[in-house]
Formats: sequence, C-alpha cells, structure tokens
Amino acid sequence: MEAYLRSNEEALVAIRKSSRGTFSMMEKILRKYKLPVELKYLAVVESELKSTALSPVGALGTWQLMPETARDLGLQVSDSIDERLNSRLSTKAAALYLRDLYGEFDNWLLALAAYNCGPGPVYKAIKKSGSRDFFELQQYLPQESRGHVQKYIATHWYFEGKHSAFVPSTF
Repeated sequence: MEAYLRSNEEALVAIRKSSRGTFSMMEKILRKYKLPVELKYLAVVESELKSTALSPVGALGTWQLMPETARDLGLQVSDSIDERLNSRLSTKAAALYLRDLYGEFDNWLLALAAYNCGPGPVYKAIKKSGSRDFFELQQYLPQESRGHVQKYIATHWYFEGKHSAFVPSTF
C-alpha cells in the first residue's frame, strides 16, 4: 500500500485538488443505485478520473469498461459513438455493473476483484481457497486483480484519511 501511495502521490494530490465536481456527480449516481459512495475511488484506480483513458486491451473511459461490457450495460459503443467517454453515462453503467457484482458475491472486495478480472476467476479462487474472504482467497486471484483491490483500499485510505478504516463500514 505504501509503495503504491508513494509512487502515485503526485497524481493523487492533483486528483484531490480537481475532483470535487466529478466526485459529486459520481456520488449522486451511486446513491441513486443505493451503492456506497466510496466506490467513486475505483474510478481513481481505473483511470485517475480521465474520461479518455485507454488501456492496452481496449478498456476505455473513467471506469475502464470493455466494449462488450459497456454494450451489455446499455452504452453505445461503435465507430461513430462511444458513450464510455461520457463520465456521467459510464458512471451509471459502472454502478449497474458493481450492483450486479455485489449481488453475485455479497462482498464488496470480491465485487471489486470481479470488476477487474470478471466473475469466473473470483469463483475459481473461492473454490480453491474454500473461503469467500478476499484476504484468504486473494492468492488464488490473478496478480493484477489482487493489486487492483489493494490499490482501491490504499486510494480509499488516502482520500478518507488515516483515521478511517481501510474499507468503509458498509463494505
């Protein structure tokens, strides 16, 4: 966690200074879907809140949605229009996806892992470990997904302050 925070300190400071409007919009949408507002920090991990962020595998936008996932969530993705670039629309789509993943796993850390790698690898990790506790099964997840959840926890801690829990009480 400390290494991630140190290596990303400059970006996190800049995001903290410029994120008020973006976070406000995200919080409204997350509340509408009855989700913890702290999920907004996932977008920091995914894209540093950059609506044009593009991953090497084709995930795009603030929430780094893959084209097929975005379409499944109701976004238009074509040569002429890509709604993943719209932060408001992609936040609604991400909220729906996160709500579905939480419904599937009944555990926010597992939902965050599945957001990164898909539900299949999370189910395999549950089966191999015999546990539904992220910290007990994380060794069976892809390394990128383990790191993804750990970065989320660190980012939450950074924005909420050192006196808050690593994971919100609603998690």
